[in-house]
Amino acid sequence: MWRNYLTVGIRALAKNRAYAFINIAGLALGIAACLLILGFVRYEFSYDDWLPEADQAFQLQDYYLPTQRGGEEMKLQQASFISGQALKKDFPQIEQAVYITRGGVVIQKDGQPYAANKPVLTDGPLFRILRIPFVHGDADHALDDPHAVTMSVTQARTLFGTDDVVGKTVTLVSGSMTADYRVTGVFADLPKNSALAFNLVARFDPQQYYALDPTMLTSWSNQNGSYYIRLAKGATASAINDQLPAWEKRNIPDEDDGQTRTNPGTDQDWKLVNIRDVHLGEAQNGSMSPGNDQRTILTFAIIALLILGMACVNFTNLATARATQRAREVALRKVLGATRRQLITQFVGESLLLAALSMLVALALVELALPGLNAFLKAQIKLRYFALDGLFLPVVLLTLFVGLAGGLYPAFVLSRFEPARVLKANKSAADAEGSGRLRNILVVGQFAVSIGLIICTTIVYAQTVYARTTDAGYRRDGLLQIEGMGRPQAQAVAMSIRQELLRVPGVTAVGRTQIAVDGGRNSQTEVQLAGATDRVSLGVYAIEPGFFDAMGMKLLAGRALRENDPMDDATLPTPTTDAAEQALVRRGANIVLSEAATQRLGFSSPQAALGKVLMTSLVSNENGLVPSTVVGVVTDARFRSVRDPLQPIFYYGQTNGFVQGMVRFQGVDPKAVYDRTEAIWKRLVPDIPFRARFVDDIVRDLYDADEARATLFGAFAILAVVIGCLGLFGLAAFTAERRTKEIGIRKVLGAGTRDIVRLLVWQFSRPVLIANLIAWPVAWWVMRGWLNGFDSRIALTPVPFLLAGLLAMLIAIGTISGHAWRVARTNPIRALRYE
Repeated sequence: MWRNYLTVGIRALAKNRAYAFINIAGLALGIAACLLILGFVRYEFSYDDWLPEADQAFQLQDYYLPTQRGGEEMKLQQASFISGQALKKDFPQIEQAVYITRGGVVIQKDGQPYAANKPVLTDGPLFRILRIPFVHGDADHALDDPHAVTMSVTQARTLFGTDDVVGKTVTLVSGSMTADYRVTGVFADLPKNSALAFNLVARFDPQQYYALDPTMLTSWSNQNGSYYIRLAKGATASAINDQLPAWEKRNIPDEDDGQTRTNPGTDQDWKLVNIRDVHLGEAQNGSMSPGNDQRTILTFAIIALLILGMACVNFTNLATARATQRAREVALRKVLGATRRQLITQFVGESLLLAALSMLVALALVELALPGLNAFLKAQIKLRYFALDGLFLPVVLLTLFVGLAGGLYPAFVLSRFEPARVLKANKSAADAEGSGRLRNILVVGQFAVSIGLIICTTIVYAQTVYARTTDAGYRRDGLLQIEGMGRPQAQAVAMSIRQELLRVPGVTAVGRTQIAVDGGRNSQTEVQLAGATDRVSLGVYAIEPGFFDAMGMKLLAGRALRENDPMDDATLPTPTTDAAEQALVRRGANIVLSEAATQRLGFSSPQAALGKVLMTSLVSNENGLVPSTVVGVVTDARFRSVRDPLQPIFYYGQTNGFVQGMVRFQGVDPKAVYDRTEAIWKRLVPDIPFRARFVDDIVRDLYDADEARATLFGAFAILAVVIGCLGLFGLAAFTAERRTKEIGIRKVLGAGTRDIVRLLVWQFSRPVLIANLIAWPVAWWVMRGWLNGFDSRIALTPVPFLLAGLLAMLIAIGTISGHAWRVARTNPIRALRYE
């Protein structure tokens, strides 16, 4: 019997090759897309699952709360040094707690400098918490020695040509630290699905490292590193997190600047987060590697299921349409004794056969597409079939689900046909019962999904273009950003570097700064107008004269900071002293505000802020506030992504403590400027590798993730449209055949070809129009929420919705117009002949 069912099924497919191709192709595309997308979703949720004993490894995160004074909300994957020390002291269930900082490290080997690739410094046995596999050495004791360094296989081979390097020595330079280190271990390269990102880990002493700035060890508001913590077995992070509000009150002292008493814990919360939850967690500021948004990933999962649903809809639509053409076959089988159960078994079996064939094609497509998807997403998505978490069982279940979902309804419809009604005279096989209402509903659903994806793609792409091209408050073109300006070796020759850069042909301005484009630095403080009691929060960054010219920022009022004005220089000695800070408090300083800062301070215009005195925290709190006179106001500059709020800033002058340098040039080849800058750097700072990037490239990379998201949405939209069109094409062919006699009669009664085409086109246009009414509000709600994640965004206008609806309509008309035209030109004699 089963052999007979299989034979009949194969013959039915061979007889209707076009139907079989459309069904298999549409279903295979849907399954392949679903498997690829769900593979990506599973990959995103798998971050650091590979890490042994990951359930005991946690990161201490620091959340800055939004304040009434305008303080920004920031959720950091970093924490102050003292917070981790206090946590370790108060909670005995913490087995290990180590601090790491990602200070720039230069490796000197055989007298040559090498830039370390993603280096970190740690004050303890990091690998007892993060159980990264070691290739050489003992992970538990690799960092016991205060001058021990470990590195990845790739870093070791880059430096030494081999990974068997335990016992070799190198010199590490970081900040004011220069010391010889012995390689004590080589760990496996970290996979891409990890929130961790380092290739070199060296032991350091925070007391010595921060000797020039001891506040890094004592301040609860300085987050210059991260804490990783290992809990004892049986201990839970939630139990500790519940006690942290009381822990804050016990440990965080008040600070007094002479005018106001504050507590850093008022605007901060701390939380222990498992290492596996960091990548998709709330905190994404100060991360080692780019994280992702859990809602976005879940959206991709929903899209995968929608695309699979569209493919199943096609499958069901075409199956029910074809079922009515097999009415006479069913009637004859019933007359010859077939039971309804046998008929259901046969047609469900045919559906499962089609689903199995589609699955085989889909798996082939997945294997072909996966390398390209990995390259595009810079991921390492892998497919395994027979492991515990392999695809074999899900694929089998999905095949059964799709086969049953597409075959049960047609099987029940077919098996219900009454032989007497089907076999009566002049009853065509194409004229069997069924209004097609279900098929129309399913077509509406398909096009609603397609239209929604087209709308989302359009808006995501438009926002990405807007983010990259919107006025950032500075000129992106002709701007080179140099890293490493804060290193002691560079600071020692800073004036020589600046003078030589200004002599480079085409260079018009040079300025060092503590803030740069996507520089990863965020600093804010509270200020108040002299004589007032209310405080507001502003960003605070040191610059040197020439910075505004280098950035191309415009003055709105007053003047910029000048080199020869002592009040424009708030430099303190390193290490600083109380006497120097108190002298600055007595003398005061000049500052420049951004336009947003003047608005936050309540000034009616930039001009109104000139000459006003702000009390600012440029020195330690115990030494008081510095009276700072506003001498200028500049345009707002967006140094970070448009997702982040625009920070109101005050700038002050300084001659040290900078991180980056900005070089403005025009009228020359950018590569020539880069090469000349590199040559100057290598001559004056030979011990430090040269690192610089054009700001245009930095901004482009800043929105790479958004562009990738827009591209993926676009690919999904195209795929959804293709699947929908395949189903529409099949239904149009069926409808054209079913209505052949009706069209013949209409032509006999005088209808023209244009009238017939209009009739058929309108039949398939109505579902698309209804689909728009469903897709528009859903897409508007989703995109409004997505756009609200940006501080600066495009307006949500009707244009994308109208364009998507029009495009869907044109695609539907183009898909069915060929059938409509062919049927409309059919000779009525052929259409009305007796069967």
